[in-house]
Amino acid sequence: MRVFQDQIGRVFELEETPKRIISLVPSQTELLVDLGLEKSIVGVTKFCIHPTYLKQDKKIVGGTKNINIEKIKALKPDIILCNKEENTKEIVQFCMQITSTHVSDIYSINDVFELINQYGDIFSCKTKSSEIKEEINFKLNSFQKFIKGKNVKRVAYFIWKKPWMVVGNNTFINHVLQLNKFANVYQTKERYPEIDIQKAKNENIELILLSSEPYPFKGKHILELQEKFKTSKVILVDGEMFSWYGSRLLKAFDYFKTLHQKIN
Repeated sequence: MRVFQDQIGRVFELEETPKRIISLVPSQTELLVDLGLEKSIVGVTKFCIHPTYLKQDKKIVGGTKNINIEKIKALKPDIILCNKEENTKEIVQFCMQITSTHVSDIYSINDVFELINQYGDIFSCKTKSSEIKEEINFKLNSFQKFIKGKNVKRVAYFIWKKPWMVVGNNTFINHVLQLNKFANVYQTKERYPEIDIQKAKNENIELILLSSEPYPFKGKHILELQEKFKTSKVILVDGEMFSWYGSRLLKAFDYFKTLHQKIN
């Protein structure tokens, strides 16, 4: 029997390396595939869209906030992978009653590295997990050299409309904004606060980032906000690059370089 601890401090046991995995977190599903564990995945959410073909090959067990318990039980998983933010406490408790359950909790790149290490141990793929971690670190170092001479910009990162919601402190996205030398004007607020657009006009926002997810902001929303924020630059950004941790970071830092070239 092997004993493990997840990122919220919970201890769980495994008799052997899991061969039947259910992932309830899209970014973690992508990481599993990149770790070479695709054949072991038996269940995913409807939001697990990378790689694109995966939903055709694997059983969909619901979303990240709503799951089908019976479908999960029927798949007889050896382990279920969750995330503290993406999945509700009730979902995690249900999963724990079914089988061993790992919960991630991600706020920084260091947390990402810890998660990749834990998956390397749990799924006996330490060589591949180390390779991914080293490549992410290489790209991070390259980006940090690139960003070093850039000026800090005051930004607001919008994730929702009706009501208008932005990214605040204590989030992975805020950490990524900091890496980009974007000073989040709402970092004094917790998590994902709702804001008053009229008051926001007084925040001296240089750059407004409209995320592609969870709200699907489009070009028309640029025009709408540009009318309200006359002196701010408003652009659409790929939300996956800012919020998906794990192996998505292998692509994210190159994306950020292109983004900075676009806005400067």
